[in-house]
Amino acid sequence: MADHVQSLAQLEILCKQLYETTDTTTRLQAEKALVEFTNSPDCLSKCQLLLERGSSSYSQLLAATCLSKLVSRTSNPLPLEQRVDIRNYVLNYLATRPKLAAFVTQALIQLYARITKLGWFDCQKEDYVFRNVIVDVTRFLQDSVEHCIIGVTILSQLTNEINQADTTHPLTKHRKIASSFRDSSLFDIFTLSCNLLKQASGKNLNLNDESQHGLLMQLLKLAHNCLNFDFIGTSTDESSDDLCTVQIPTSWRSAFLDSSTLQLFFDLYHSIPPSLSPLVLSCLVQIASVRRSLFNNAERAKFLSHLVDGVKRILENPQSLSDPNNYHEFCRLLARLKSNYQLGELVKVENYPEVIRLIANFTVTSLQHWEFAPNSVHYLLSLWQRLAASVPYVKATEPHMLETYTPEVTKAYITSRLESVHIILRDGLEDPLDDAGLVQQQLDQLSTIGRCEYEKTCALLVQLFDQSAQSYQELLQSTNSSSMDIAVQEGRLTWLVYIIGAVIGGRVSFASTDEQDAMDGELVCRVLQLMNLTDSRLAQAGNEKLELAMLSFFEQFRKIYIGDQVQKSSKLYRRLSEVLGLNDETMVLSVFIGKIITNLKYWGQCEPITSKTLHSVRKLVKLSAVQFMLNNHTSEHFSFLGVNNQSNLSDMRCRTTFYTALGRLLMVDLGEDEDQFEQFMLPLTAAFEAVAQMFSTNTFNEQEAKRTLVGLVRDLRGIAFAFNAKTSFMMLFDWIYPSYMPILQRAIELWYHVPACTTPVLKLMAELVHNRSQRLQFDVSSPNGILLFRETSKMITTYAPLFLLYSSVQDYPKLSQSYYSLLEVLTQDHMNFIASLEPHVVMYILSSISEGLTALDTMVCTGCCSSLDHIVTYLFKQLSRSTKKRAAPMAQESDRFLHIMQQHPEMIQQMLSTVLNIIIFEDCRNQWSMSRPLLGLILLNEKYFADLRNGIVNSQPPEKQQAMHLCFENLMEGIERNLLTKNRDRFTQNLSVFRREVNDSMKNSTYGVNSNDMMS
Repeated sequence: MADHVQSLAQLEILCKQLYETTDTTTRLQAEKALVEFTNSPDCLSKCQLLLERGSSSYSQLLAATCLSKLVSRTSNPLPLEQRVDIRNYVLNYLATRPKLAAFVTQALIQLYARITKLGWFDCQKEDYVFRNVIVDVTRFLQDSVEHCIIGVTILSQLTNEINQADTTHPLTKHRKIASSFRDSSLFDIFTLSCNLLKQASGKNLNLNDESQHGLLMQLLKLAHNCLNFDFIGTSTDESSDDLCTVQIPTSWRSAFLDSSTLQLFFDLYHSIPPSLSPLVLSCLVQIASVRRSLFNNAERAKFLSHLVDGVKRILENPQSLSDPNNYHEFCRLLARLKSNYQLGELVKVENYPEVIRLIANFTVTSLQHWEFAPNSVHYLLSLWQRLAASVPYVKATEPHMLETYTPEVTKAYITSRLESVHIILRDGLEDPLDDAGLVQQQLDQLSTIGRCEYEKTCALLVQLFDQSAQSYQELLQSTNSSSMDIAVQEGRLTWLVYIIGAVIGGRVSFASTDEQDAMDGELVCRVLQLMNLTDSRLAQAGNEKLELAMLSFFEQFRKIYIGDQVQKSSKLYRRLSEVLGLNDETMVLSVFIGKIITNLKYWGQCEPITSKTLHSVRKLVKLSAVQFMLNNHTSEHFSFLGVNNQSNLSDMRCRTTFYTALGRLLMVDLGEDEDQFEQFMLPLTAAFEAVAQMFSTNTFNEQEAKRTLVGLVRDLRGIAFAFNAKTSFMMLFDWIYPSYMPILQRAIELWYHVPACTTPVLKLMAELVHNRSQRLQFDVSSPNGILLFRETSKMITTYAPLFLLYSSVQDYPKLSQSYYSLLEVLTQDHMNFIASLEPHVVMYILSSISEGLTALDTMVCTGCCSSLDHIVTYLFKQLSRSTKKRAAPMAQESDRFLHIMQQHPEMIQQMLSTVLNIIIFEDCRNQWSMSRPLLGLILLNEKYFADLRNGIVNSQPPEKQQAMHLCFENLMEGIERNLLTKNRDRFTQNLSVFRREVNDSMKNSTYGVNSNDMMS
């Protein structure tokens, strides 16, 4: 007894050190000791002692955490009776100690939820002992407020726990538990939460009382967890939030046909403090998103009417929306109105005219206060985008009134963005333009909204643009203008250029008119005139954000107005011709390519501008500006092609894009003109000669050599990617081999430990050996294929041993796929070579295959199955041959391979266990591939397979052992002791039946057969 007391005291000290000490060394030592405690055999008994006699909350937390780990482990699980005892103990412990520290209560509730989830299908005397969850918490709900909070939290945490998949158990098991819980318990829990909320709202709770406030919060969390349940296993994430439909089961219809459920949450919103109302709105968001098919047309109309009435009431009393969390959730609720209901249904709601007016006013006010909850604007714009997009299709006779309110929303967005510029610059606030993703998302939404009543949008943009452009020009001409005033006008023009690009990109051909195309022409003329003005100043100053806006505008214009599908008589080109003398798309393209050259000349060191610029090159080959680029691609004209010692090696990535574009342009008229190719390659030839000169000396500037080489191989990879025709590719190959290949080899030898150098070189080699468009189909008499293979092999054998000395293949997913693909080829056609390798190399290959069998990547797993099948087949054939009386003498390497396998039988046995384990217990996605090596593994290890079979059979309940034994008998029925194709196919068929029968047998098994028992 004294030992127990002493050890408990030591554990309490360790807990205090772990959670309270500021000394890192002490904390690490305590953590190490407590990890050892959790793995000790007497952990369970000591946890109970800690809960009973521990004097600190930290020791209680440790006990709860350790118990959670014990009940969660997949190897050597706790017996059913023990888990039932722990469950009952936890419930009694919580019932008798309602005022534990919050984190201890939470840990114990988490323990209860984990036990319940993992034991959901466990039976005791034909009773599912872990499913009586509502009965378990009833005694809590009938006691004090503190007890009620615990009871509700138990249900809430259990719902959340069952809804979340974990990585330690198969996904199929999780879905079975979640589906069973949904069908048997979830609706009762949701109904209970609603009834308790009704009782609470009817009692006029004193929400200043901490415990009553806490109870209401837990009830709302419980209701939200029920509504947020993944009913059909789709596992939606936040990224699909605005498209989400809640797949409420049909059995829940009664709760949603009854308007009192919806009314309950709207009433709660108006009666509780703002600290709790975001949870109410979250529940309403889910309720508003119930699947349409839950109702018939009349029921849906009635439900929508109640929903719109509730929204109208909130908009008429908006005081609580000043809280950012309430505001955000309400914006989500508004967005769901259109994502789940059609405009034709909304306009038929009795109060629609008033509601759409209130929503428009709310949106305009929200947009004007741009600094308040900016992440919520997306939902409001999403609502108006969907409304505007529906206008051409609405068939209802009732007016939708969007022609009145949509222009107000458009105006509010545009003017608020412009007005924000001065405040952001003055106060040094975060600029929304820095978040490219957010800006693009909002512009995509505005592109649809702005095209509704487009003449009003266009008139507004022309007016605002002219004002800002005139002010900007006057400031530039003035000698005493401040930099702040210039920056403000540049910021306003940046927003306007982005918005003009967006509304032009929102043009829909079938809905567009000549008048709208003429309006587009007015806007395009202004942007091009602004571009001429800003380009003329680039030698003195430039604005990066404005340049990025220009590039965004160009991309939208190209998408809509350049291409064969665009009518050349478009009113847009007529207007461009009148104002700027640009008669057709070719002349506009000349302007674009001029802009590309200007950007590359003046913005070469600005990666965002350079990168976006290089993606703009299309249909430009015949232009004189393009010919200039093809003949002058040097650092003298394009600064980003230079060697800048201040930049990182990784900053050169845009060079590949640049040379891909140039290569494609060159390819158009190149044909077989070797002189033109040689002329084009002169700058790269000079660079290679410079690197060769550096390598020829003992002392050279290493940084300069690295930068020159990395830039060079990036350039070459772009050209190699573009040269997808055999003729042009052969010009490149003859240019690079044999003159410059040794330089690349030398670079790998020197800088194998510098990924910024090796990766570009290896990517170039990968591109050279890529048979893109059959460009590597050399003539029969040509040695080029062998030469290319030899150079590539030489580089791999130079780099790989040095790389693998410091790294593991499994750490690199892409490398892992290539490695296992190589193994598959080697084992298929070169088993004699593998058999001749050193024993430690053979063991490494086998262990990597064993590891790959459990990989999450299906390609890797399938490749490993194929490799293992080839190895097992080879081994079986050699063994069969050695046992024949008149067998020919075995080759030396085969004999050696057999000897290695006989020395290490555990390797093959381990893989037999792994494959069988995956087929029986896991969600096996490549069953056919798994079946192929399994037969050979069984035939090579018949005794071990018999032991595995007996272990699985004996782990079943007595009444199911015979059925399981029969499954294994049927698996081997009709299977002969050979690996002929017919025998393999028969085994694969048997295995499909076997897997189905075993799964059916174990579904209702009292004993949880653990998938890892076989591995021990």
